[in-house]
Amino acid sequence: MNIVVGTAGHIDHGKTALIRALTGTDTDRLPEEKQRGITIDLGFAEMHEADVRIDFVDVPGHERFIKNMLAGASGIDIVLFVVAADEGVMPQTREHLDICRFLKIGSGVIALTKTDKGGPELTEAARLEIAELVSRTFLENAPIVAISSKTGDGIDRLKKVLLEAARSAPARDHDRAVRLPIDRSFSVKGFGAVVTGTLLSGRISEADELELLPGGKRVRVRGVQTHSVSIASAAAGQRTAVNLSGVDHREVSRGMVLGEAGTFRPIQILDTEIEISADHSAPIKRGQRVRIHIGTAEILGRIFPVGPVAEISPGETGFVQLRLESPVVAVAGDRFIIRSYSPPITVAGGKVLAAGSRRPRDGAEARRQFLQRLSLSLGDHRETLRLFVFDSGLSGVSLDELRAATGLKREIIESGLAKGLTAGVIVDAAGIYLSIDAFNSYRSEVLKEIERSRKREPLARGLSLEYLRERVFGFVRPAIPAAVISDLESKGEAAIDRDVIRIPEQTPDLSVSEQAAIDQIRAIFVEAGLRPPPLTETLAQTGVDHGIGAVDMRKLFQILLDSGEMTGIGGELFIPTPVLNELVGRLRQEAAAAEGQMIDVALFKRVSGLSRKFAIPLLEYFDRSRITTRSGDKRIVH
Repeated sequence: MNIVVGTAGHIDHGKTALIRALTGTDTDRLPEEKQRGITIDLGFAEMHEADVRIDFVDVPGHERFIKNMLAGASGIDIVLFVVAADEGVMPQTREHLDICRFLKIGSGVIALTKTDKGGPELTEAARLEIAELVSRTFLENAPIVAISSKTGDGIDRLKKVLLEAARSAPARDHDRAVRLPIDRSFSVKGFGAVVTGTLLSGRISEADELELLPGGKRVRVRGVQTHSVSIASAAAGQRTAVNLSGVDHREVSRGMVLGEAGTFRPIQILDTEIEISADHSAPIKRGQRVRIHIGTAEILGRIFPVGPVAEISPGETGFVQLRLESPVVAVAGDRFIIRSYSPPITVAGGKVLAAGSRRPRDGAEARRQFLQRLSLSLGDHRETLRLFVFDSGLSGVSLDELRAATGLKREIIESGLAKGLTAGVIVDAAGIYLSIDAFNSYRSEVLKEIERSRKREPLARGLSLEYLRERVFGFVRPAIPAAVISDLESKGEAAIDRDVIRIPEQTPDLSVSEQAAIDQIRAIFVEAGLRPPPLTETLAQTGVDHGIGAVDMRKLFQILLDSGEMTGIGGELFIPTPVLNELVGRLRQEAAAAEGQMIDVALFKRVSGLSRKFAIPLLEYFDRSRITTRSGDKRIVH
């Protein structure tokens, strides 16, 4: 079992000395830290007892280095909350508690340090002060262990309490893809770039291909270590060092993320739920510039409450959109801290709900209600995925987009969507997922467009598919119109006829004069047989006879073509299909008696009784239709 324990507490309350007493490791590694006697950056140590390995992250307590503290606090399971007996609760004690509370750290142990300096009276006073501070917080029932790092008093008991807390800590999430927020980057001679961090999710093994974000640079894992010991792979919850090939360590900085390739997408707009600290002196206002700490990153951004609310008061919660000045990797459920721009003090914390810049379709109140449902769904993958699909509206959402939004593994998403697909509330449009309401909206609109077209152009054989895609689907991904049209066709509600879509059995609504015109055209061409008259002249004269314009006459003739009664030979030549079929039959009989089933132009003219004017275009049509195949000056009849 691997558990990450992070320290928290005011400067000079003995956090680093306590870790040294527990593990034997001095976590102050920088020369400046040793010179000044204060922790400036993150330090790391480990304690291994029986079945439990505890990775300690020692954070700075000075207010100037809170951003470093936040980079280390984001990945911890348990907080080791430190208060000195000789000073009691101090400003950073309160701020660190707020930070831990906002990050929803599940449990903790309180170390009452420097009891050798405080003496019994100050120690007891500090204990009472701590109890009051943590009342109604996640540390309300946390054990308070009095210790002295100098004398060693209480250290063994603290170890025992920490191990008990570690064994009862909830297991890490194994449903999400690899994600390692980077807190350090350096180079090791002979090995190259090394990055470190607390592995939030997934497993990293040698030879894995991963991605550095933002930026999207692909890298290969050369080796994995934890506390300088090489291991085959690192699992979620471990302090991890990863040796990378394909990148220089100077290209990597704190705040970047090492993630599963092709899964995460850096974003600059986050829909979130936040809670303002009750101790903050002023409300957070619309458009206020703030510092957002998420993972190991610090990003500037502005706050915009969802809806007509102009501000959120201390102690209140609300839904806000964070518009960041630089991209960050975040998924639904990620916790973050908000600090004021200047002076930088902790004012709020919250969780990511959704990412993106899509404007709410149904107004701010509907968006607020959606975010509220999404907030309650986190932890229930199936419901979260259903909400993301429904929120995608008419655009739909792909599996890759769901992976980026949730960080979930592909197989978890597929399993989560399965029930919705089976129940028929979600539709899979060739990899684009829509709600059944959105899908049915498309179906309804397509049928309406077909009907409108039918009324608008009663002689048309159907609605142009190209026009339909432009009119109904706009810039929607091609998979959606294809799925909608296929569904209508499979259920017999629409039929595809080459480049048009129509109602099945749809026939033109002809007037008496239009029907008479069609009958006249049919009779003219049947009588002409294999020697068809010029089409344009025939249509023009028929139109005059029945008072029908040239455009509509062309549409009436198209009806004969669409029905198969007439066949186009080429150019303006059209022959009744039964007449053409009869000729093909005679031609095959003649060819059967000929050597090699071959005919020449002379034989064809004799069989058809046609002059060269009609014979050659017909033979070329037969070639195109694969009825004949040309071989020199002869043709094989099939």
